[in-house]
Amino acid sequence: MNLLEVNNLSKIYGTGETAVNALKKVNFSIPKGEFVAVVGESGSGKSTLLNMIGALDTPTLGKVLIDGNDIFNMKDDKLTIFRRRNIGFIFQSYNLIPELNVEQNIKFPILLDYKKPDQSYVEEILTVLSLKDRRNHLPRQLSGGQQQRVAIGRALITRPMLILADEPTGNLDSQNSSEVISLLKTAAKRYQQTIIMITHNRSLASAADRVLQVSDGVLSDLGGYAQ
Repeated sequence: MNLLEVNNLSKIYGTGETAVNALKKVNFSIPKGEFVAVVGESGSGKSTLLNMIGALDTPTLGKVLIDGNDIFNMKDDKLTIFRRRNIGFIFQSYNLIPELNVEQNIKFPILLDYKKPDQSYVEEILTVLSLKDRRNHLPRQLSGGQQQRVAIGRALITRPMLILADEPTGNLDSQNSSEVISLLKTAAKRYQQTIIMITHNRSLASAADRVLQVSDGVLSDLGGYAQ
């Protein structure tokens, strides 16, 4: 069964002569547990696509189904809860809370949902991400690679079905970038999570199970390797 179904997804910004077709009738599906990279030039529409899938923006036309749920048919309050519980986000800029330490940042989405964190799972995440000895450190006391690992842990903590990573290695050097990609692949296999990663780095994209390319709002499937 496919975890994600994208049907005729289109996005138009503006009207008339100034209208921009950011996405043009995009169609694809992703089965559970697949790690997919999305590549494309700046302004190609790949970030718009990720924002639609994550319900951070609404399409002009088309549907996004996650685990059979038509997310844009949901009422706003239901969609907010669904997104918080089922979609994990990893951003290029980390977006950690500076006043919270590593463990608190990882737990934050659970607390936001008024739930009690599963401490054994927290310990597992800290171990998998090699952060146990940094659990009490604040973000400013961490390297860029360590901060991005915390962001990955925060995305994993709710056990989401889908993880969306927007240029997660954009601020990292080549060694840390490779480590982040390896951690994402580990998460996909270990926790059976579906991961969609935007990247401009085709070398990193080639580590994914499948590569999609967005060019001028049109999506094409490059298969199991970047071309």
